[in-house]
Amino acid sequence: MRTLDHLLRAAADPSQPLVTYYDMSTGERVELSTTTTANWVAKTSNFLVDELDVEPGARIRLGLPSHWLTMVWILTAWNVGAAVVDHDAGIGVSGPELQADEPHRLAASLRPLGGRFAEAPAGFLDLGAEVPGHGDHFVALDPPTADSVALDLEGRTSTHADVLAGTAPSPARLVVTPGPTARDARMLAAACLGGGSLVVVAGATPEQLARVAAQEGGTPT
Repeated sequence: MRTLDHLLRAAADPSQPLVTYYDMSTGERVELSTTTTANWVAKTSNFLVDELDVEPGARIRLGLPSHWLTMVWILTAWNVGAAVVDHDAGIGVSGPELQADEPHRLAASLRPLGGRFAEAPAGFLDLGAEVPGHGDHFVALDPPTADSVALDLEGRTSTHADVLAGTAPSPARLVVTPGPTARDARMLAAACLGGGSLVVVAGATPEQLARVAAQEGGTPT
């Protein structure tokens, strides 16, 4: 494997959970297998290429908290040869607070199951309305190379080769609270490479986090 767009294809058992998300304030729990994650990534990749004419080298800023959709977007960026960045982006992805000033402004309601906004977000494309109608399969006409930039976050730029070289495959089921996008990206890559999975628990007390870890058979990190 030389590039990060192959991560999902490397899964030994695509039916197993890859990303699980808890929001303790609402009781929401979403579990995505590798197959389901790949489906979301393909749809989102097709949306970017078909609707926004995204090409390799594009820069996408993710203004989202740690969330299952954030993981989908990280993998999608790598899938189309784009970089996940925190500055100088052409595409800005916002949550429901609608904060982005990039030329292309996209918004996720963060409602369960990727639902759309109750009212169309002014000045933004509603991802819940735009993405689901796109195809379940994606083939890049110009796939990324080992030298393609994968991350440009927190003053550090990493290519696909850099991320792969610096990532130790993790077979564990890791239970984490929300954190920086750079951390999410590297933990996600480690889980994909090692046959593990990532459980993100938002709004949890230490006791709740420990309980979720026990329920999920995971290790708090």
